[in-house]
Amino acid sequence: MATEEIEQQQNKTKHKGKHDKPKPWDEDPNIDRWKVEKFDASWNEGGMLEVSSFSTLFPVYREKYLQDAWPVVKSALKEFGIACDLNLVEGSMTVSTTRKTKDPYIIVKARDLIKLLSRSVPAPQAIKILDDEMQCDIIKIGNLVRKKERFVKRRRFLVGPNSSTLKALEILTGCYILVQGNTVAAMGSFKGLKQVRRIVEECMMNKMHPVYNIKILMMKKELANDPALANENWDRFLPKFKKKTVKQKKVKSKQKKPYTPFPPPQPPSQIDIQLETGEYFLSDKKKSAKKWQEKQEKQAEKTAENKRKREAAFVPPKEPPKQDTNIDGDNNDIATMAKALKEKAKALGKRKAAESINPEAYIASSSDQKHFKKRSKASS
Repeated sequence: MATEEIEQQQNKTKHKGKHDKPKPWDEDPNIDRWKVEKFDASWNEGGMLEVSSFSTLFPVYREKYLQDAWPVVKSALKEFGIACDLNLVEGSMTVSTTRKTKDPYIIVKARDLIKLLSRSVPAPQAIKILDDEMQCDIIKIGNLVRKKERFVKRRRFLVGPNSSTLKALEILTGCYILVQGNTVAAMGSFKGLKQVRRIVEECMMNKMHPVYNIKILMMKKELANDPALANENWDRFLPKFKKKTVKQKKVKSKQKKPYTPFPPPQPPSQIDIQLETGEYFLSDKKKSAKKWQEKQEKQAEKTAENKRKREAAFVPPKEPPKQDTNIDGDNNDIATMAKALKEKAKALGKRKAAESINPEAYIASSSDQKHFKKRSKASS
């Protein structure tokens, strides 16, 4: 079993890429794969065998404009052998092939023409779609954003102040762009339409602002003019924009009450309250007297409160309490301190006097005193 599986794998790898061999025209620099060759009537001399038709509805506000511009549209389609009809009752436009139609793809172009006319594209601009090199793309933006306010804000980003952002995109991509309602109609080359779709979707989905895409397209245009960088990767030259995350306020979730299968108690009615208080059984005179009494009590409370508020303005503010100073205690403390200082000074004086005594002078003075005493005795 194992050997059979190995042989099957070898057979598979053997035939892999058998028809993927490089062709001589794959890497031919002279071939432009984006170019659409112009149709020649000699390619289809027999014409169309079957009739193909397309129809589309248009809004009421476009009726007057289409009615005025329809002769121009009809003459433009007649050159390619396409019949067109404007039905004002149903509010629809129809295009169909005739025996004179040679180009089989022109009916698709005519279908795009009536689509663009119904989406507010001017007739002279919409007729350009009949050229082989011109393509169109209708981008639906209504379902990309949920909230209407957010949708209008992001669509305003795409248009820009005085349509400046839209004009810059038209110049850089080489496409005609029209923002109308929930759609964006674009006309141009395949390459330009691809760029326009990416920019519009990124703007509406809040991935990147159109201004940043315009900066990238401008840098790519500058790099394309440099032949030295034609075959190199441009990622190192292009700016990288980081999306700033704005901290949103946390929504405080309400605590759910515990579920109970029993309904809440019914609040008492006015009659129930009167029955409880006994007011229900009172006569009309007593009821009115009670009401009047309650009114008088409320009025008296209100007047007393107002009077208290008026008198509060004339009440003098309370003075801060004086600090109690203990005078006797302070005097006693001062006396004790003075006494202690005197004692210290006296002791210090005695110490200094003992240190400054001369012993010889002391002895001499003491001997003189004795002789003086003896003399005094002898004289007596």
